Amino acid sequence: MRVLFLGDVVGRPGRRALTTLLPRLAAREGIQFIIANGENAAGGKGIDPRSAEELHDAGVDVLTTGNHVWQNRDIIPYMRETDRLLRPLNFARDVPGVGWTVQKARRSDVRVGVLNLIGRVFMPPAECPFQAGAAAVEELRRHTSVIVVDMHAEATSEKVGMGRFLDGKVSAVLGSHTHIQTADEGILPGGTAYLTDAGMCGPEDSVLGIKTEPVLQRFLTQMPTRFDLASGTVLVQGGIVDVDEASGRATAIRRLRERVEV
Repeated sequence: MRVLFLGDVVGRPGRRALTTLLPRLAAREGIQFIIANGENAAGGKGIDPRSAEELHDAGVDVLTTGNHVWQNRDIIPYMRETDRLLRPLNFARDVPGVGWTVQKARRSDVRVGVLNLIGRVFMPPAECPFQAGAAAVEELRRHTSVIVVDMHAEATSEKVGMGRFLDGKVSAVLGSHTHIQTADEGILPGGTAYLTDAGMCGPEDSVLGIKTEPVLQRFLTQMPTRFDLASGTVLVQGGIVDVDEASGRATAIRRLRERVEV
């Protein structure tokens, strides 16, 4: 089967681009399951119920998140009611929501497991993603052999480490958070597809989806500056992974990078 993982969706431009692109992209590429990191989908920071529903309507089967997930408090009751919007599994215990899910692919009978983890290097406090991930994968493998992991982290070493740690146990480990797509896609020795960062779905003429000038002013002066979303052509980035449904091993991975006018 073919799975698409999309990098961080940035605000309305990112949502509109996916609404425009995903139906024809899925048809063209034969994509059967779509995952997107939505932690910046509402106003460029956080996610709200309306944004989540808009992305599901566009064709996203499961949304993952990260350190900005609680930016909009109205997501909390919504997260208690759905298993298609994840928060990192290794957040503090008893916080709302779930960290993994198993969903049936829209275009086949295959069930896909999705696991959301967050790193600890240069990030807010969290429980160990390696220990949490290992326990979750053991449970997920009772339900399906096709498992995709979103490793939401700052440090490339931590992401590479997770890929190596879960190699042979999951179908793919794909990174999110930095909004910068890396060029290290490949299949690890145990059959796990890997990409350090999928990139973003946000305005191309920007700094990580934000208007450039205010960001430069912050760098130059260190003074508080209002950050607003950029506009114009949207860069849609991610990874497309082919998985053997029986074994769960990845057979191919390639980067996605498309421009969408919104």
